[in-house]
Amino acid sequence: MEKDWKLKLRYGKIKTPFSHYTVLADGVVGDLVEGFECPKGPAWMSMKTWSSSTDESADMIKVIGKQIGFLVTGRIEIYKTEPIEPPSDNPHGYDIKFTPYEE
Repeated sequence: MEKDWKLKLRYGKIKTPFSHYTVLADGVVGDLVEGFECPKGPAWMSMKTWSSSTDESADMIKVIGKQIGFLVTGRIEIYKTEPIEPPSDNPHGYDIKFTPYEE
């Protein structure tokens, strides 16, 4: 997509049924798939989403987390945020990061 997609989105030249969120989930890192790194144990997973609702974003972090080796065991926080990637035709998550902590 072009570099000025944010302006086009803001002024309605690009339309999407989705909203942009940043999702944080408390959980446990297990065996992560290739491409992700974090020590095993308690951690926060963060992910940016384009989705139809906060409920869909919560479901997405659970499903995507499980697919890559993270189990959500605690609370999920969701914030409406500015995107860093443009929307697409389907809901999606991106910019996944992990922050480990000690209990």
